[in-house]
Amino acid sequence: MGIYRELAGHPGVVRVLISQLTARFPFGMLSIILLLHMQLSYGDYTSAGIVLATQSIGQAISGPLSSRLMGRWGMRPVLATTSLLCAGLLVAIATVHLPLLVVAGIALCVGLCTPPVTPAVRTLYPKLVPSNQLSALFSLDAAAQEIIWVLGPVVAVFVSSQFGTTAGLCVAAGFMLFGGAWFILSPAVGQVVLPPSRRGFGAVLRYPTVVILTIIGFFFVASFAAIEAGIVAAFSGGDAHGSSMESGVVLALFAGGSLVGGLLFGHREMRPWSILLRIGIVLAGTLACLVSLNIWWLSIVLFIGGLGTAPTFAAISNVVSSTVKFSETAEAYGWVGTGQLVGVATGSALAGIAIDIADAQGAIFVSGMLLVVCALCAAVSLRWIPDLKGRSVEPPPETGTLALPLN
Repeated sequence: MGIYRELAGHPGVVRVLISQLTARFPFGMLSIILLLHMQLSYGDYTSAGIVLATQSIGQAISGPLSSRLMGRWGMRPVLATTSLLCAGLLVAIATVHLPLLVVAGIALCVGLCTPPVTPAVRTLYPKLVPSNQLSALFSLDAAAQEIIWVLGPVVAVFVSSQFGTTAGLCVAAGFMLFGGAWFILSPAVGQVVLPPSRRGFGAVLRYPTVVILTIIGFFFVASFAAIEAGIVAAFSGGDAHGSSMESGVVLALFAGGSLVGGLLFGHREMRPWSILLRIGIVLAGTLACLVSLNIWWLSIVLFIGGLGTAPTFAAISNVVSSTVKFSETAEAYGWVGTGQLVGVATGSALAGIAIDIADAQGAIFVSGMLLVVCALCAAVSLRWIPDLKGRSVEPPPETGTLALPLN
């Protein structure tokens, strides 16, 4: 743990890490709260699905756009504006009963106004620590974000069940405003100037690594959405919308494995095959789920599989940071994030179809196949993944050429 103590000793690191997690915490709550709120408001899950889909579409669009705007207008103005707008729209959905189409439009705007905290903080990290400690910081961030996905749904269900879904949405908005202000007012955020990109919007996709990591992230996160649906269905009689204590325990242990893996392995120096190896660990745990749906077996194999999750996300951040110019890293992270958001929607949709056809094991099989494709993408792209052993994980100079040409 010595390396993490060293990280904590750098000015601003602890505040930035904790504040950005607080600002992102609502997104571990929103899906389930919106699902419950829409079902109570309109009496069916179809309405809830429409609202969640429009929010996801908005988020997918906003990722690279809002990230690029930070280079033009600055981090603080963009983060402050989007945080205020997004929180206000959530309160509007919570407190005013409107026609479904209007709420869907507001949900689209919620997605479009999503504060680009993740691209901002991952762009900020290379300026907070020496390059030889950046891998460890990316790993710590990837591991810590599991707290969002473990505690977020728990807080959402507790607040909504005790005080109602209106209160739940308002609490999510409160986290967004408090965490956002805490992060935005960090001295480190004010000290970093993100230079505007000299190239047009989308030009960052000329980096092979950005395209590769967007595709890998799509299949990787889609597999998580599919297995989550499968685990829930396994303990709720085949109903993908059901819930149970057992599924919560299994999924929490899956996230716990990711947390442990991130802290233990994520900081290790990256080789070109590191992403493939880490995906392989998750794939092994996922395929092992097909052996039995016993809660103890699922808990063990998914904890083991989870050991590769946070290290994979850390590796993705390392590759972006080391191959994309600093002025374009925010947009690059935005595109990678968009791929992951689309992956969530795709994985959930495929899992729902698979559950109708083959119950819980169908969704788990889909998750495994998505990871197989993900591993194949990582394998065929080895020539473009940099070898970071003994190298600094920092952006190439602004005046340099693309780090990894297409040919």
